[in-house]
Amino acid sequence: MKIAMIGAGAMGGATVEGLIKGERFRNEDITVADPSQQVVEKFSRQGVSVTTDNQLAAQGADIVCVCVKPWLVEQVLKGIKDVLDAKKQILIVIAAGVSSAKIKEWLPDCPPLFLMIPNIAIAQLASMTFIVPCGAVSQQQTELVKAIFDEMGQTIITDEQHLAAGTTLASCGIAYAMRYIRAASEGGVELGFKADDAKQIVMQTMKGAVELLQASGLHPEAAIDLVTTPGGVTIKGLNEMEHAGFTSSVIKGLKAGMKI
Repeated sequence: MKIAMIGAGAMGGATVEGLIKGERFRNEDITVADPSQQVVEKFSRQGVSVTTDNQLAAQGADIVCVCVKPWLVEQVLKGIKDVLDAKKQILIVIAAGVSSAKIKEWLPDCPPLFLMIPNIAIAQLASMTFIVPCGAVSQQQTELVKAIFDEMGQTIITDEQHLAAGTTLASCGIAYAMRYIRAASEGGVELGFKADDAKQIVMQTMKGAVELLQASGLHPEAAIDLVTTPGGVTIKGLNEMEHAGFTSSVIKGLKAGMKI
């Protein structure tokens, strides 16, 4: 099975890194198409097939992924439509805000289509990826696409209506999590730790929190109760954050991420 990635910027490139680290595809069965010579040289050194020609990449691939800026999707799809085979290929479009209706308008003879939003942790096989099967796709095709991306993290099959919410919660959300790491690390410096040590402490603490919740199945508030001694320092710190609007700010940020 062969897969083509058209567009290997931050998100497309991260996805290719995940495909390389996974076990489903041999490197030579992955094709990257990108106008940047630096990008194609980078992946060529890893044994991936590379080209600057989008049609060449799409032709013959079992799965064609288009991962470009939203305003470029129409141009790219129209540029490859003559080589797409609706009977033999699957098309995946990774581009926030681009609807399946628009894609099918640009491609009247569209292959089975999936809209998808991963996040950049896909490069480390740790993405939270949202998958939307659009229209006449088979259960077998859906299972195949899900299995490919399950190898690079976790996936949720959802509908197009919830894709924007998934984008802000997980794709944008990884940046929000990193902003907390930055803020807590700066606080650690103020508390007396060296910057690198503070960052390491915060990252390991976040990793521990995630693994604890995953292992226990606890609601976050129930887990918080385990470390909030009455009158203790933890609850005082939490309450100060809430006085400054911590939870409200997070929710407002997530909602703002859905506004176009």
